[in-house]
Amino acid sequence: MKPSQLVLEFEHRSALSGDDFLVAAPNRQATGWVDRWPDWPGPALCVFGPPGCGKSHLAAVFQEKSRAGTPDLDQSVPPGAGLARAWVVDDMSTAIEEHGEEQLLHFFNAVVESGGTMLLIDRLPPARWNVALPDLRSRLIAVSAVEIEPPDDNLLAAVLVKLMNDRQLRVGATVVEYVLPRMERSFAAAGALVEQLDHLALVERREITVPLARRVLGEG
Repeated sequence: MKPSQLVLEFEHRSALSGDDFLVAAPNRQATGWVDRWPDWPGPALCVFGPPGCGKSHLAAVFQEKSRAGTPDLDQSVPPGAGLARAWVVDDMSTAIEEHGEEQLLHFFNAVVESGGTMLLIDRLPPARWNVALPDLRSRLIAVSAVEIEPPDDNLLAAVLVKLMNDRQLRVGATVVEYVLPRMERSFAAAGALVEQLDHLALVERREITVPLARRVLGEG
C-alpha cells in the first residue's frame, strides 16, 4: 500500500510560500471563515489554537487572498490604517504586551473607521487575553473567534506524505503508520521528522524503513 492511500479526504490551498495548505476537520471551520472574506459579521476575526496547528499558515493564505498588510505597531499612529483593505496581526496577545493597549485600540478603531478588516492570530481566544483597557476589551470580546485544533491522524498523514513527496522520498505506508502514533502532534514536528529521516537515510545510503524511523524517534 502506498503512503498516499493513508490520506483521507482533504483539500489543497496555496499559501504565499507556495506550500500546500491542507484542509481537514481540525482547520475546516477556520478555513471557511477565510473563504468567506470579506463577508464577515464584523471587522475582525480571531483564529486561535495551540502552537504548530497551522494558524500562521492559514494567515498566509488569508494574506494571499486579501492582500492584507502587517501593521507597524511601533508607530505612534499606525500608518496606512485607512489605506489597506485588510490586516493581519500574528500573536495578538504578545502584540498587546509589547505595544500597549492604547496603541492597539487606536489601530483597531482606525481599521474599523476605514471599513477595513483584521485577522487576529493567537494561542488563546480574545476573552482570555490580558486586557485591562475597557474600550479595547469590549471590542476584542465582540470579535468572532474560531479555533484550529491540533492536527488529527488524517491531516498529519497527509502532511507527512506531502513533505516526503517534496523531497522525492519513497516511503512505504508502514513507515507513516508507525510514526503517526509516536510523533508530536504538530506540523513543525512533522517537518522536523521528515528532515531527520531524509538526513539519516542519506548518510547511511539506505531507504527509509520502520527500523530507521524507530531510531529517529529514539526508540531504536
